[in-house]
Parts: sequence; structure tokens; C-alpha cells
Amino acid sequence: QVQLVESGGGLVQAGGSLRLSCTASSGVIRWRAMGWYRQALGKQRELVARISSVGVTVHADPVKGRFTISRDNNKNTVYLQMNSLKPEDTALYFCNTFPASSTWGQGTQVTVSS
Repeated sequence: QVQLVESGGGLVQAGGSLRLSCTASSGVIRWRAMGWYRQALGKQRELVARISSVGVTVHADPVKGRFTISRDNNKNTVYLQMNSLKPEDTALYFCNTFPASSTWGQGTQVTVSS
């Protein structure tokens, strides 16, 4: 079973940038489609972006043009570059396979102040 560890979150002002990382502490993800998900307080978890094993990406409409998902299979890591952040991007961000497995990591908190 793949164990994923998210990092890179923090507090940033609106318009700022963050880069999230997701590393597999056990298991190999290079052959798997991966996704970044987020859950804001009081809301359901939603898919933000996904990337296939060969690098084909899809981004959700609210983040299109601002966020970019990428992967480095040699490092067993998936990234989410987030630019032009908005207060509505504030959430706990998770990575998981796509479709998501039932096992979720701790996530990394992103807070965007106005």
C-alpha cells in the first residue's frame, strides 16, 4: 500500500504562491495516476488536479490557469504549484491516487489571507 506525505503548505497573502509536494514514503507511484484534492472547512473534499502516469494533466475549473500539477517519477513525488492564490483556496490539501484510495494522509494546510 502506498503511503503518501504532503508538505509545503503555509500562510500566504492573496496573490502569493506556494508549491506543495507529495512524496511516497512507501510504495511506488510512477505507474499510477495521481491527484491533488482539497477540503475547506465545512465543505466536501474536491479534486483540484490530476496527472496520469505519463504526465497528462487535468485541472479543475476554479484553479485552471493558476495551479499546475506535475510529477517527478525519479523522486517518487508529485507537485502542485499554486500561483495567484485567493482566499477561497484556503483548505487542507491532500494527494492521493486517482481515483482516490480509501487511505488519506495528514494533508498540508494552505491558508490565504485577504
